[in-house]
Amino acid sequence: MLDVLLTPVALLGRATLSVCRSTGQLTLFLIEGLSHLLRPPFYVRLFWQSFVEFAYFSLPVVALTAVFTGMVLALQASTGLSRFNAESAIANLVVLSMTRELGPVLTAVMVAGRVGAAMAAQIGTMRVTDQIDALTTLSTNPMKYLVTPRLLAGAIAVPLLVVVADILGVFGGYLVAILKLGFSSQVYLKNTYDFMTRLDVVSGLVKAVVFGVLISLLGCYNGYRSKGGAEGVGAATTSAVVASCVLIFFFDYILTEAFFTR
Repeated sequence: MLDVLLTPVALLGRATLSVCRSTGQLTLFLIEGLSHLLRPPFYVRLFWQSFVEFAYFSLPVVALTAVFTGMVLALQASTGLSRFNAESAIANLVVLSMTRELGPVLTAVMVAGRVGAAMAAQIGTMRVTDQIDALTTLSTNPMKYLVTPRLLAGAIAVPLLVVVADILGVFGGYLVAILKLGFSSQVYLKNTYDFMTRLDVVSGLVKAVVFGVLISLLGCYNGYRSKGGAEGVGAATTSAVVASCVLIFFFDYILTEAFFTR
């Protein structure tokens, strides 16, 4: 009877220890990766390749997501605010939602699904085919060669994508407001400009930096630690995307609490 009662406690304890162990390993992995930024050499070509993969090739999906998100926001805002005769606040709602939340979060989720998965698969394949061990044999630090350029590329590229997403999201709301809801173009743009604050934009960009590091970190970490052949690479890819999305939403709450709770 006592064993039955203690089983849930044991499961909870094992789960807690597993989370603490994974958090510690991930933190040490991040610290080691970032520490190589301060020590030469720095592989500029690998950084540029990762940056292009993050920024350029992710741009179409981020742009489409942002435009349609802004359009849907304007439509939904019109439906809700019309009940209170407050349709003039549509521009305010769209710009606030895009810059503070939807721009950074949706961009990060799209990039995690595209780049994070590819990163985990690439490094995981290198791990299971012993290419990472070969780098060590050739006196090349695998962390400096594989991880550090990707961390820096994510931290720089994702904020740039968020700027594009914010602009296109506001533009999508503008299109719906002008073409479908009958707003005046000058009034809508003036309301958008007057309501948007520097803090809204800065908070979104800070979130984007954190999200970019998280995506790179989890893609590299899961790929670096993968094992078991093709099946292990597939599991690492799935873990990278799922963990990235969960931590994106977790840190989104933490940063929102830090910026906007008085």
